[in-house]
Amino acid sequence: MTNTQENQVSGHTTGATVWLTGLPSAGKTTLAYELADRLRDEGHRVEVLDGDEIREFLSAGLGFSREDRHTNVQRIGFVAELLAANGVKALVPVIAPYADSRDAVRKRHQSEGTAYLEVHVATPVEVCSERDVKGLYAKQAAGEISGLTGVDDPYEAPESPDLRIESHQQTVRESASALHALLTERGLA
Repeated sequence: MTNTQENQVSGHTTGATVWLTGLPSAGKTTLAYELADRLRDEGHRVEVLDGDEIREFLSAGLGFSREDRHTNVQRIGFVAELLAANGVKALVPVIAPYADSRDAVRKRHQSEGTAYLEVHVATPVEVCSERDVKGLYAKQAAGEISGLTGVDDPYEAPESPDLRIESHQQTVRESASALHALLTERGLA
Protein backbone atom coordinates (compact mmCIF):
# COMPACT_ATOMS: atom_id res chain seq x y z
CA MET A 1 0.00 0.00 0.00
CA THR A 2 1.28 3.50 -0.77
CA ASN A 3 1.44 6.19 1.92
CA THR A 4 -1.55 7.95 0.37
CA GLN A 5 -3.61 4.75 0.38
CA GLU A 6 -2.66 4.07 4.01
CA ASN A 7 -3.77 7.59 5.00
CA GLN A 8 -7.09 7.14 3.22
CA VAL A 9 -7.70 3.73 4.81
CA SER A 10 -6.86 5.02 8.29
CA GLY A 11 -9.19 7.99 7.87
CA HIS A 12 -6.56 10.70 7.63
CA THR A 13 -6.94 13.61 5.29
CA THR A 14 -5.02 13.04 2.10
CA GLY A 15 -1.79 14.95 2.17
CA ALA A 16 -0.05 16.55 -0.77
CA THR A 17 2.93 18.68 -1.61
CA VAL A 18 2.20 21.86 -3.52
CA TRP A 19 5.49 23.29 -4.80
CA LEU A 20 5.25 26.95 -5.79
CA THR A 21 8.20 27.86 -7.98
CA GLY A 22 8.99 31.24 -9.49
CA LEU A 23 11.35 34.17 -9.36
CA PRO A 24 12.18 36.10 -6.17
CA SER A 25 9.24 38.43 -5.31
CA ALA A 26 6.89 36.54 -7.66
CA GLY A 27 4.31 36.12 -4.88
CA LYS A 28 4.94 32.48 -3.96
CA THR A 29 4.96 32.91 -0.19
CA THR A 30 2.02 35.31 -0.13
CA LEU A 31 0.00 32.84 -2.19
CA ALA A 32 1.05 29.91 0.01
CA TYR A 33 -0.12 31.64 3.18
CA GLU A 34 -3.42 32.73 1.59
CA LEU A 35 -4.10 29.14 0.51
CA ALA A 36 -2.98 27.78 3.88
CA ASP A 37 -5.54 29.94 5.69
CA ARG A 38 -8.30 28.76 3.39
CA LEU A 39 -7.37 25.10 3.75
CA ARG A 40 -7.11 25.37 7.54
CA ASP A 41 -10.55 26.97 7.64
CA GLU A 42 -11.81 23.84 5.84
CA GLY A 43 -10.22 21.58 8.46
CA HIS A 44 -7.06 20.53 6.60
CA ARG A 45 -3.71 20.09 8.29
CA VAL A 46 -1.33 22.49 6.53
CA GLU A 47 2.32 23.48 6.82
CA VAL A 48 4.09 26.17 4.82
CA LEU A 49 7.74 25.32 4.22
CA ASP A 50 9.03 28.82 3.55
CA GLY A 51 12.30 28.82 1.61
CA ASP A 52 13.90 31.54 3.75
CA GLU A 53 13.08 29.73 6.99
CA ILE A 54 14.34 26.42 5.61
CA ARG A 55 17.63 28.05 4.58
CA GLU A 56 18.04 29.44 8.08
CA PHE A 57 17.21 26.30 10.04
CA LEU A 58 17.52 23.20 7.83
CA SER A 59 20.03 24.28 5.21
CA ALA A 60 22.22 26.69 7.17
CA GLY A 61 25.69 26.72 5.71
CA LEU A 62 24.61 26.06 2.14
CA GLY A 63 25.49 28.68 -0.43
CA PHE A 64 23.89 29.42 -3.76
CA SER A 65 26.00 27.28 -6.08
CA ARG A 66 24.07 24.92 -8.34
CA GLU A 67 25.08 21.98 -6.11
CA ASP A 68 24.03 23.75 -2.90
CA ARG A 69 20.73 24.83 -4.42
CA HIS A 70 20.08 21.23 -5.49
CA THR A 71 20.88 19.96 -1.98
CA ASN A 72 18.55 22.56 -0.46
CA VAL A 73 15.69 21.60 -2.80
CA GLN A 74 16.17 17.89 -2.06
CA ARG A 75 16.10 18.50 1.70
CA ILE A 76 12.92 20.52 1.40
CA GLY A 77 11.43 17.89 -0.91
CA PHE A 78 12.18 15.16 1.62
CA VAL A 79 10.48 17.05 4.46
CA ALA A 80 7.51 17.97 2.25
CA GLU A 81 7.01 14.35 1.18
CA LEU A 82 7.22 13.17 4.78
CA LEU A 83 4.56 15.67 5.84
CA ALA A 84 2.34 14.94 2.83
CA ALA A 85 2.62 11.18 3.39
CA ASN A 86 1.23 11.80 6.86
CA GLY A 87 -1.86 13.70 5.78
CA VAL A 88 -0.52 17.25 5.74
CA LYS A 89 -0.84 19.70 2.88
CA ALA A 90 2.77 20.87 2.52
CA LEU A 91 2.85 24.20 0.70
CA VAL A 92 6.36 24.91 -0.52
CA PRO A 93 7.05 28.45 -1.79
CA VAL A 94 10.64 27.85 -2.90
CA ILE A 95 12.31 29.16 -6.05
CA ALA A 96 13.99 25.83 -6.95
CA PRO A 97 15.53 27.32 -10.10
CA TYR A 98 16.62 24.10 -11.79
CA ALA A 99 14.20 21.76 -13.55
CA ASP A 100 16.24 18.64 -12.70
CA SER A 101 16.06 19.42 -8.97
CA ARG A 102 12.29 19.87 -9.10
CA ASP A 103 11.97 16.73 -11.18
CA ALA A 104 13.91 14.72 -8.59
CA VAL A 105 11.47 15.90 -5.90
CA ARG A 106 8.50 14.95 -8.08
CA LYS A 107 9.99 11.48 -8.71
CA ARG A 108 10.55 10.95 -4.98
CA HIS A 109 6.88 11.74 -4.35
CA GLN A 110 5.80 9.42 -7.17
CA SER A 111 7.92 6.57 -5.84
CA GLU A 112 6.29 6.99 -2.42
CA GLY A 113 2.76 7.32 -3.84
CA THR A 114 2.42 10.84 -2.47
CA ALA A 115 0.52 13.57 -4.30
CA TYR A 116 2.69 16.32 -5.75
CA LEU A 117 1.66 19.44 -7.66
CA GLU A 118 4.02 21.89 -9.29
CA VAL A 119 2.71 25.44 -9.56
CA HIS A 120 4.59 28.05 -11.55
CA VAL A 121 4.00 31.52 -10.17
CA ALA A 122 4.88 33.10 -13.51
CA THR A 123 5.49 36.72 -12.65
CA PRO A 124 7.74 38.57 -15.13
CA VAL A 125 11.13 39.68 -13.81
CA GLU A 126 10.18 43.33 -14.41
CA VAL A 127 7.22 43.02 -12.03
CA CYS A 128 9.29 41.10 -9.47
CA SER A 129 11.94 43.81 -9.65
CA GLU A 130 9.30 46.48 -8.94
CA ARG A 131 7.93 44.49 -5.99
CA ASP A 132 11.45 43.70 -4.71
CA VAL A 133 10.09 42.48 -1.37
CA LYS A 134 13.54 41.75 0.09
CA GLY A 135 15.52 44.42 -1.77
CA LEU A 136 17.44 41.78 -3.75
CA TYR A 137 16.92 43.35 -7.17
CA ALA A 138 18.14 46.73 -5.90
CA LYS A 139 21.20 45.11 -4.31
CA GLN A 140 21.95 43.24 -7.52
CA ALA A 141 21.57 46.41 -9.61
CA ALA A 142 23.93 48.23 -7.22
CA GLY A 143 26.51 45.46 -7.55
CA GLU A 144 26.16 44.46 -3.89
CA ILE A 145 25.14 40.89 -4.69
CA SER A 146 25.42 38.56 -7.65
CA GLY A 147 23.78 35.26 -8.51
CA LEU A 148 20.21 36.58 -8.34
CA THR A 149 17.89 33.98 -9.82
CA GLY A 150 16.39 35.13 -13.09
CA VAL A 151 18.74 38.10 -13.42
CA ASP A 152 22.36 36.94 -13.42
CA ASP A 153 21.73 33.32 -12.41
CA PRO A 154 19.51 30.87 -14.30
CA TYR A 155 15.86 30.15 -13.66
CA GLU A 156 14.44 27.23 -15.62
CA ALA A 157 10.69 27.81 -15.75
CA PRO A 158 8.58 24.64 -15.68
CA GLU A 159 7.58 23.51 -19.16
CA SER A 160 4.37 21.82 -18.07
CA PRO A 161 3.43 22.65 -14.48
CA ASP A 162 0.19 21.41 -12.99
CA LEU A 163 -0.86 25.06 -12.84
CA ARG A 164 0.61 28.34 -14.06
CA ILE A 165 -0.46 31.42 -12.11
CA GLU A 166 0.01 34.89 -13.57
CA SER A 167 0.05 36.62 -10.19
CA HIS A 168 0.60 40.04 -11.73
CA GLN A 169 -2.74 39.76 -13.56
CA GLN A 170 -4.95 38.75 -10.63
CA THR A 171 -5.35 39.29 -6.91
CA VAL A 172 -3.82 37.01 -4.30
CA ARG A 173 -7.30 35.75 -3.46
CA GLU A 174 -7.98 34.92 -7.14
CA SER A 175 -4.63 33.11 -7.39
CA ALA A 176 -5.39 31.12 -4.23
CA SER A 177 -8.84 30.25 -5.59
CA ALA A 178 -7.31 28.93 -8.82
CA LEU A 179 -4.93 26.76 -6.82
CA HIS A 180 -7.72 25.59 -4.52
CA ALA A 181 -9.77 24.64 -7.59
CA LEU A 182 -6.86 22.49 -8.82
CA LEU A 183 -6.61 20.77 -5.44
CA THR A 184 -10.35 20.12 -5.50
CA GLU A 185 -10.20 18.80 -9.07
CA ARG A 186 -7.43 16.38 -8.01
CA GLY A 187 -9.39 15.22 -4.95
CA LEU A 188 -6.99 16.89 -2.53
CA ALA A 189 -9.21 19.60 -1.03
